[in-house]
Amino acid sequence: MLLKDLEEFLCKTAGGLSCKWNVKVTINDRRLNVRPAQGEAPFGLHEVFISRTDERGVIKAANYVFKRVAHYDWEELLGAPHRIIRHPDMPKGVFHLFWETLNRGECIGAYVKNRTKDGLYYWVFAVAVPCPGGFLSARIRPSSAKFDEVKKAYAELLQAEKEDELSPAESAEVMQEWIKSKGYESYHQFCTAALSEELLSRSAGLGIDPDQKILQLQQTISDADALVAETESLIGEFDAMRTIPHNLRVIASRIEPAGGPVTVLSQNYGSMSAEMSNWFENNVMGENSNFNKIKGAATNRLFVEGMTRILQECDTLLSKERRALGTADIASEREILAQLIKRERDLANEGGEQVNFEADRIQHACNVMHRQFLGLSTTRVLCKIEAARLPQGGETLDDIIDQLGSFQRSIAQRLTNIAKLSNQVRAIE
Repeated sequence: MLLKDLEEFLCKTAGGLSCKWNVKVTINDRRLNVRPAQGEAPFGLHEVFISRTDERGVIKAANYVFKRVAHYDWEELLGAPHRIIRHPDMPKGVFHLFWETLNRGECIGAYVKNRTKDGLYYWVFAVAVPCPGGFLSARIRPSSAKFDEVKKAYAELLQAEKEDELSPAESAEVMQEWIKSKGYESYHQFCTAALSEELLSRSAGLGIDPDQKILQLQQTISDADALVAETESLIGEFDAMRTIPHNLRVIASRIEPAGGPVTVLSQNYGSMSAEMSNWFENNVMGENSNFNKIKGAATNRLFVEGMTRILQECDTLLSKERRALGTADIASEREILAQLIKRERDLANEGGEQVNFEADRIQHACNVMHRQFLGLSTTRVLCKIEAARLPQGGETLDDIIDQLGSFQRSIAQRLTNIAKLSNQVRAIE
């Protein structure tokens, strides 16, 4: 019998009700309950499961999907250490990073391969968050292109652990180096990118429209990268300009006493350009700069937004759960989830406010720089007047003036780009 015929038959036997979607879910659920003798345990792309542990990693509660996939009875699962499902293919360095982050009171995401009671395996992308008395972890099935990269990296890391006898901490350092080789500044940036890609890939696989907020926040991070690149180039422009005051003084010394005004202009110009360059280096670049903070704030917001969506889905599933979850109380678990969701949403809002605050600082910086440029432009005009007045050396001075004009046009364009990018970043609510 074809699947379509089976659906029609089941609908008819259910009393003629229109139940096409419910039948599909039922058939899918039955398929997920059929376990193979070896290989991968059934875990649907539409599913999500959670577990809550104490501070030592002992499982205190879980939903039915976790129990079904792991294939343990409630009596075996609750009260057991979470490592009961740890797969030997997992590098120890990943868990070192995982628990080190959680023990700092921070959230984290990671790809994890787990082992079931009957010897099967299943992959998850897990997000974990500290909660009262321990930690809560929610998992979805990974399906993005990044997942394939990670599986290969894990295999290589596991081999290195065995061959080089790496400690968990040393293995974690190797993992961090791999992450940096992929263009990420930190593990947090990496797992944030992975989380967003997994959510988008999952939506595509389920035929759901992509989450627009996730897409917007990804663009925010891209804009933040572009802001840093523009600013670094701006600093380079200023560094190149620092030779101009020296060249002006050399010309003035050759044409003295007529070059006296050029000497004054070179001093004024050198003072203004140095002030502008130092202001940017001190206030725009560095760990505590607004340019650096805006990317960190956008990254944090993206991670929190993604994690909150998974936690909300877990709560929705628990609200529909009609089976007992061992000794765990569903109402209590939902209350814990509700508190976490509220906390993370508040953090997401704070992250958005911080992004906007830093974007405003950037706009202010650009305004300051534009005002400073008016002074440089005035100096350039005076240099042109002196070049026209001087009987000799004017041609060389004209060359420097042209060079100064080129620098100023380039810097003005970069300031415009920076202002535009910071406005784009701020536009996301």
